[in-house]
Amino acid sequence: MTSHTTLIVGVNGKTGRRVNSLLTEAGRLTRGVSRSTSPSFDWLNPSTWQAAMQGCDSAYVCYQPDLAVPAAQAAIAEFIEHAKQAGIQHVVLLSGRGEDGAVAAERQLIKSGLSWNVVRASWFSQNFSEGFLIESVNSGQVALPRADVLEPFVDVDDIAEVAVACLTQPALRNQLFEVTGPELLSLRECVAMIANAKQRPIEFVELSVEQFVGALKQQQFPDDMLWLMNELFSEVMDGRNSHLCHGVEQALGRPAKSFADYVSATAAQDMWS
Repeated sequence: MTSHTTLIVGVNGKTGRRVNSLLTEAGRLTRGVSRSTSPSFDWLNPSTWQAAMQGCDSAYVCYQPDLAVPAAQAAIAEFIEHAKQAGIQHVVLLSGRGEDGAVAAERQLIKSGLSWNVVRASWFSQNFSEGFLIESVNSGQVALPRADVLEPFVDVDDIAEVAVACLTQPALRNQLFEVTGPELLSLRECVAMIANAKQRPIEFVELSVEQFVGALKQQQFPDDMLWLMNELFSEVMDGRNSHLCHGVEQALGRPAKSFADYVSATAAQDMWS
């Protein structure tokens, strides 16, 4: 058992809970925090940060709602100052591909003087089973823009394993790992693969970005999420990310998991009702 403690910001999120589990299974001490934990950590309330950080020497950081939003750069800069005061020496930051705002936030960490890693991830495969698309999948109709733009969907388990490697292997420090899956697929193709695994049809309806954001607004999504979805589908999903990167192999020495592997495992767990 090591005496080092890793702060996990966003412990209830897709990656945070996996990072927490992997570190705990390896016998490492963690402190998982969110708005609902004690001590709590609220990105909108920096007065909560110091108490959450005390006694930790490393951190895995997932910013909510996304590093692409305009507030993220200043928030990460302030987080870094608090981390230095608390004695945190190494920060692993989850980031997104093709997001100008995320790159600006990454720079805050890279130039901070702290030991760092950036894990820059493509679209999560698990968005279809643990994220905003699961209800659509289960309803039998998925309505999205950018139906045929190609994206190298990445398995969240791979993201978590890369983050843990960064936290536990000093040789990997001060590097950026851009993680993707091993093949390019469209949203339409992903839905068809899920439908085949479920053995029942799922209709794909292509919307304009305006129609999609308007539908979310009618469902009373908060303004920051409306901004983010507009940014995601109007800018990030414009084909700029239609290429593979090899961060999983570089960090872990093995190939990234395929979307087909994710679909098969998820269907076997009966996560799609």
